[in-house]
Amino acid sequence: MNTSNTRRVLTRRAFLTLGGAAAVTATAAFLAWPTQATSQRLTVEDTHQKAAKGEIVLIDIRRPDEWARSGVPEHAIPIDMRRKDFFEAATAAAKGKPIALICARGVRSRRVYQNFHASGLTNVFDVPEGMLGSSAGPGWLSKGLPTVTYDRDR
Repeated sequence: MNTSNTRRVLTRRAFLTLGGAAAVTATAAFLAWPTQATSQRLTVEDTHQKAAKGEIVLIDIRRPDEWARSGVPEHAIPIDMRRKDFFEAATAAAKGKPIALICARGVRSRRVYQNFHASGLTNVFDVPEGMLGSSAGPGWLSKGLPTVTYDRDR
């Protein structure tokens, strides 16, 4: 048997074995992550009711151009998540009340939710449907929940 062929077969076999194990590990981590990351969720209907009653502070973390296109959820405070002082501004706006985070489709709100939790702030909720809908549900706009026109000067 030619030793160069044996090395090549062993190298391929080792590569496939390691690659398969890495793929299984990465898939398991990916599947476990969203469940842990979004354990405190609110539907858009519950979010609207709680914000209207003053039980939570709803923060729309999207960009100003998004607010201008679709409006801002009624009772929400628009705070662009790209602001350097976003966390300070959001916690100051909440005044000690629980925070609910909404974005377009739930991707950014999940990330910001995780950042809040990582920093020790656990009285935070994710609204995974977002304004436009996601796999979690049809979203604020499709449910016909009220919005207000975004005023750049407010």
